[in-house]
Amino acid sequence: MTRSQHLRVWQREAFELYSRTQPRDFLTVATPGAGKTTFALTIAADLMARGIIERVVIVTPTDHLKTQWALAASGIGITIDPAMAGQGVLGTGFDGFAVTYAGLAVNPNAYRSRIEYRRTMVILDEVHHAADALTWGDAVQEACEPAVRRLALTGTPFRSDENPIPFVTYAPQVDGSKTSVADYSYGYGHALKDGVVRPVLFMAYSGQMHWRTRAGDEVAARLGAPLDRAGTAQALRTALDPGGSWIPEVLTAAHTRLMEVRRDVPDAGGLVIASDQTSARAYASVLADITGTKPTVVLSDEVGSSARIADFSAGMSPWMVAVRMVSEGVDIPRLSVGVYATTTATPLYFAQAVGRFVRARRKGETASIFVPSVPALLALASDLEAQRDHVIGRPVKDEADLFAAEAELLAKAQQEEGASDQLGQYKALASDASFDRLVYDGGEFGYDSLSDDEGELDFLGIPGLLGHDQVAELLRASRAQRAQAKGPAAPAADVAHEKRSELRRELNGLVGAWHHRTGTPHGVTHTQLRKHCGGPPAASASTEQLQARIDALRTWALKASG
Repeated sequence: MTRSQHLRVWQREAFELYSRTQPRDFLTVATPGAGKTTFALTIAADLMARGIIERVVIVTPTDHLKTQWALAASGIGITIDPAMAGQGVLGTGFDGFAVTYAGLAVNPNAYRSRIEYRRTMVILDEVHHAADALTWGDAVQEACEPAVRRLALTGTPFRSDENPIPFVTYAPQVDGSKTSVADYSYGYGHALKDGVVRPVLFMAYSGQMHWRTRAGDEVAARLGAPLDRAGTAQALRTALDPGGSWIPEVLTAAHTRLMEVRRDVPDAGGLVIASDQTSARAYASVLADITGTKPTVVLSDEVGSSARIADFSAGMSPWMVAVRMVSEGVDIPRLSVGVYATTTATPLYFAQAVGRFVRARRKGETASIFVPSVPALLALASDLEAQRDHVIGRPVKDEADLFAAEAELLAKAQQEEGASDQLGQYKALASDASFDRLVYDGGEFGYDSLSDDEGELDFLGIPGLLGHDQVAELLRASRAQRAQAKGPAAPAADVAHEKRSELRRELNGLVGAWHHRTGTPHGVTHTQLRKHCGGPPAASASTEQLQARIDALRTWALKASG
């Protein structure tokens, strides 16, 4: 078939496998950004051309994806109605329709009748969502059972729950569990070697956190330091609090990175992924102050969210802030820089979020994602290329069995957060940000391992300059050179570094006191001090610049007292 000649290597291999076997059910696991949509529609067009099917039904996780699929289908001659309701009538000239998993669950019998009426192929996009709730899985099973062909697609098949995914084969394992079996798999590691997706640089930021616990105790700790589960969660929430300095400083660093990329790719965009709508609006306000431009804000329950995503995708504006609306499936190829500013740290959600940044448009592109330096996220970043499947019935051996206990731990963490919010006693008091390490290609490169040659690190994320292997080699060579250079001068460097840390802690303490006295947000005070004294954000400021800001703030306090 001529269409298959334009497919990528993996798409052509999967297409040929499907053509040889002609299965009723076929599960394709391909990394986000690899081109699952094109692959599926090519199969649908081939089956329609040969008269095997008469209709195509596409089931998606979100309303926005219905429209996205319809547009993609029109490009190869398949007309899909993205707006047909359960009781509606498919208009003349349409080859099929798109519906969400939630929509299908409202009236599965009505959709079953439509699928039975004509020889139908069902494309289940991101099929792992069919296990999000038992009612969804039952609805998919009931409505799609009569289909003559079912093509299931996913970039992230692994889940932490026990709900089986409809129409997916599970193979028994020696430990008594069952593991999902894909008919064709194309992981991130393979896609990276083929140049289909971008390599991702994870810029991890730590910093000093200060908060008040539910019991009323004030705690100060470094983000990522060894803490119990509650302490780690509260340190992370403190970092993500928009009233502190961590968010403004990390957003400033991310914007600087984006501006470097836009020198070569003028339409490159950035995305901030927030935990909730309140935080998203606050981050948008901080970004507006930093950039002088209001970012696009996408909240899933607001009318027009899909249109805003489409406008941003086709436009030139630098930043978008969203909660869950763009966590999966939404195609915005121009995204190059991200800020992972959410407390959600499950492998599934993290992989979905990272998937928004990996789609390559030209050779040599690199994506940069700024993340909090906490163990759970750093482990996920290091393990990005790992292949996982959905496991059900896995025995729980001990509390360290994270795969088996993940759902329970997440529920407990959310319950603890809800309780603290209800009591109103937890409070983020102050934070600052400092670059901690860079995670790339499964390796970690700490601050002391990275070259301090002027501008060298900026080159890592500039499209077209360095390939995947070259970036890894540059980082490893830089680490080796720094290791060789360490000698008698190291103690003096350590003293200087410690002095800067002391001054930053002192400055953050004064900013916190100023906040309690005046109500001025921490980020605003830091910005005012930068304007008054000059220099970069506190994370990059010299000892002299930090001392100048400390002196200035003390002067303000004396004037206010006088």
